[in-house]
Amino acid sequence: MKKILITGGAGFIGSHVVRRMVQKYPNYQIVNLDALTYAGNLENIADIEHEPNYTFVKGDIVDADFISALFRTHQFDGVIHLAAESHVDRSITDPLAFVKTNVIGTMNLLNAAKEIWKGNFEGKRFYHISTDEVYGTLGATGLFTETTPYDPNSPYSASKASSDHFVRAYGETYGLPYVITNCSNNYGPNHFPEKLIPLLINNILQNKPLPVYGDGKYTRDWLFVKDHAVAIDLVFHEGKNHETYNIGGFNEWQNIDLVRLLCRKMDSKLNQTEGTAEQLITFVKDRPGHDLRYAIDATKINRELGWKPSVTFEEGLEQTIDWYLQNKTWLENVTSGSYQKYYEKQYQ
Repeated sequence: MKKILITGGAGFIGSHVVRRMVQKYPNYQIVNLDALTYAGNLENIADIEHEPNYTFVKGDIVDADFISALFRTHQFDGVIHLAAESHVDRSITDPLAFVKTNVIGTMNLLNAAKEIWKGNFEGKRFYHISTDEVYGTLGATGLFTETTPYDPNSPYSASKASSDHFVRAYGETYGLPYVITNCSNNYGPNHFPEKLIPLLINNILQNKPLPVYGDGKYTRDWLFVKDHAVAIDLVFHEGKNHETYNIGGFNEWQNIDLVRLLCRKMDSKLNQTEGTAEQLITFVKDRPGHDLRYAIDATKINRELGWKPSVTFEEGLEQTIDWYLQNKTWLENVTSGSYQKYYEKQYQ
């Protein structure tokens, strides 16, 4: 039986990966490590919490002694590392928190893996999940490829770029078997409503303004989270060591166009007159270092591993909206207390 550590498995992407791994691989023992900060929510994985091949551990990857002890106890065969501070706005407010989690936390995991594997890397793998934001910003044309030079523009993307470099360095220096993926913007069920799509859905339900940065013409590539979980599964099992794979949805949307599409769909779902939700759109002051455009070239993962998105953006958005409308209790639970204070600070 293989033992796999998944970090950040109570978060948005992590919960979908944990569920897939637990259900698809009953011969694996999946250990989910999560600090349960504001975006980590055990409700995200309540449906598999009693499975015999699943264990949850509460802990912080920043605690080096704790991480070392965890690795010694479980003798993991593989690591799927998703735990991260990931919101650009928060990184501008508190950049040091991103250094601690994204850089120091990753270093702690690398050191622990190196120590317990002791150069015996047969059947071992360290999989580091990263972001397209490490590449910086694109002009009107072109795509990010696996060989695009790093050019991060926010404290968040700089911290992720640093962690990527450390993973590669441990591969080159110590021979650690690693793979890295850089993904585009994820969306789907269980997404904490500080990110664009769930924030919009929640605000429409609450009849609150829909904040759009600047002129709304920032462009992003959108990846359905369940498709991302499939890709992570594929890369973990079939990707080549010391390789990077870009994972994108082939779905470029300007923010303002996405917002208007979502407004139309919400009006329809809520039986409102078309245009009702769109009246809530409110343009707000742009954030510092805002990258104009991200777009992923996912040709490599398609060619080498056969992965491609299973849904169009409109299909995925439809599924996402339906999930939130069917899970209003979940939404209410995560939008109380400290989140409200943060929301007011960021957008008031």
